[in-house]
Amino acid sequence: MPEQPPYLRIADVLRRRITEGEWRPGDRLPSRAQLATECGVGDNVVRRAQELLITQGVLEGRAGSGTYVAEPRQRVRIVRSQIREQQGGSPFRADMAALGRRGDWESRTEAKVPAPANIAQRLGIAEGDLCVRTSYEFLADGKPVQLSTSWEPYELTAGTLIVLPEAGPHAGKGVVARMAEISITVTRAVEQPEPGHATAGEAALLGVPKGALVTRLQRTYYDADGRAVETADIVLPTSLCQVVYEIAISK
Repeated sequence: MPEQPPYLRIADVLRRRITEGEWRPGDRLPSRAQLATECGVGDNVVRRAQELLITQGVLEGRAGSGTYVAEPRQRVRIVRSQIREQQGGSPFRADMAALGRRGDWESRTEAKVPAPANIAQRLGIAEGDLCVRTSYEFLADGKPVQLSTSWEPYELTAGTLIVLPEAGPHAGKGVVARMAEISITVTRAVEQPEPGHATAGEAALLGVPKGALVTRLQRTYYDADGRAVETADIVLPTSLCQVVYEIAISK
C-alpha cells in the first residue's frame, strides 16, 4: 500500500493527543515550530495537518493568537414554520432566541447578476434576466450553522428601499416582511429538502468535515398571484442543525 502522506500522519497524531486528553477543548496548541520539532517534520507539514483538522471541526484557528482545540458545538433547532413567517422580523433570530442563543448573520450582496438557467426557471424569468444575489452565513453565538444563497428578480424591487436585502431601513427583516414594505403579499413558500454532502468550500465556512452530511433546502416564495419573488439554496449541516417543520392545521 502507498505510504500515508506526512500531513495525514501528523493529523492523526494531533487527533490522538486530543482524544487522550493531553489537550482539552479551549486549550491552545504548542506553536507550529514546536510541534514540527516534536514530530520530526517541517512546519508546512504541521500547517497542512492543522488546516485539515480545522475543516473537520477538531481545531479552530484564531487570528493573531494561535490554534486551539475546538469547543464541542451543540445542534441548534431550525423551525420551518408558516406561523413564524407571519410574525415578521427574522425567523432565524426567533429560533435562536427560543434556544437562549444569539442569532446573527454575515452577508454579501451583488446587484444586477444575470440569472443562471436553474434560478431563472425557479423564478419564472428568462435566463440572463438581472437578479439581486445575496450570500448568507448564519451564526449562532458567533459560530456558523447555516449557509444560504438568495436570488430576487431585480425588476421586482429596483428603485425601492428593499432592493438590497441587507441595506437601508428594512435591513435584517425576512423576505415576507421586506416584500410587505412594497405592498407585495407573500402567501406561500415551497421547500424541497434533499440530503447531500458538504463541498470543500461549504465545509470550510461551516467548520465541518468535507463531505459531511447536510440537508439542502431549495426554497421559493410566491405572492398572491403565484409569482415567485425570491428563491434560495440553503445548506444545513446535520451535525449542527436539527430541522423541524411546524404545520398549521386549519379548523
